[in-house]
Amino acid sequence: MSHHAHDDHHGELGHIVPRAVYLKVFLSLLALTVVTVGVAHIDVSPGWNVTIALAVATVKAVLVLLFFMHLKYESKVIWAYVAFPIVLVFVLIGGVYSDNPLRVHTEPVAVHKQQ
Repeated sequence: MSHHAHDDHHGELGHIVPRAVYLKVFLSLLALTVVTVGVAHIDVSPGWNVTIALAVATVKAVLVLLFFMHLKYESKVIWAYVAFPIVLVFVLIGGVYSDNPLRVHTEPVAVHKQQ
């Protein structure tokens, strides 16, 4: 009976990330939260507050995906599983935004009460 210990991955723990990396990511998330709150209290210009907040939220989500969910250390197959729903969301949102200008805008019809 031969044992193939080197080919066996059942006892593998995965990638071990140093605590310093987690601390840096945590501090980055805190700093980005402060930026989000700060931008919410400063009136940059119409629409830019939301744009900046969404950009910061995207960066925070990427940090969480990469480090806390260990996506940084995963194979290309796992990246494909992650990328597909993200691309799908952009396609669906793009479909909504491309449809909106093509709609015929009409004035609301006044409702008359029957007496």
